[in-house]
Amino acid sequence: MDLMQLEQLDRSWTLAINSLHSSFTDPIMSFFSDKKVWIPFYVALVALMFWKLGWKKALVLLAAVALTVLCCDQFANLIKHWVQRVRPVNDPLMIEQGLHVLEWGGGFSFFSAHAANAFGVACCTSVVFRKHCKGGLEAERKRKRLIDVYTVVMIGWAFLVSISRIFVGKHFLGDVVVGAVVGVVFGLIFGCVTNLIIEKFVIHDAERASTTENGVQI
Repeated sequence: MDLMQLEQLDRSWTLAINSLHSSFTDPIMSFFSDKKVWIPFYVALVALMFWKLGWKKALVLLAAVALTVLCCDQFANLIKHWVQRVRPVNDPLMIEQGLHVLEWGGGFSFFSAHAANAFGVACCTSVVFRKHCKGGLEAERKRKRLIDVYTVVMIGWAFLVSISRIFVGKHFLGDVVVGAVVGVVFGLIFGCVTNLIIEKFVIHDAERASTTENGVQI
């Protein structure tokens, strides 16, 4: 399959998904596509970090999430200006073929920074919470179940944010898929690096301070 065939397939699948719109799904997809409405969600996520991880680990994770979003955003901008793929809303052929549009706008399409950022945040936080979330031994099974629920909810949220970009007409399916992959890669990288930093500096320093206070020399 050559590049032209792949692009045509991408267009066809984008139109197929976009055509699933209804009066019920339109406001839902517009909601998930809007960055501003998620500010309270991000605030709650930060609060969860400090509650379940403690302030030192939370600060490290918060920095990692910020770097994840920064890398996803800047990499997306770099690729967009290199590839310069026109958004579906600005593609006369897509409009002619019946693209349903909920949001208009300029810029380039490939790849979706929305998808990259959402999956990046979901993966980065899930990796760190899974390893460092507070919980006693007696509550280990419950903790693991809660982490599993958190991961499913975050991945589900990232999926809906990503797919909403197709429903509103701002991205092709290929833009969203590549964006999601980029987000997962950056999220896993920064999540794993965060775990190493926490283990090497936060936990190790806390253990050393504890043993020193008890009169034990390391």
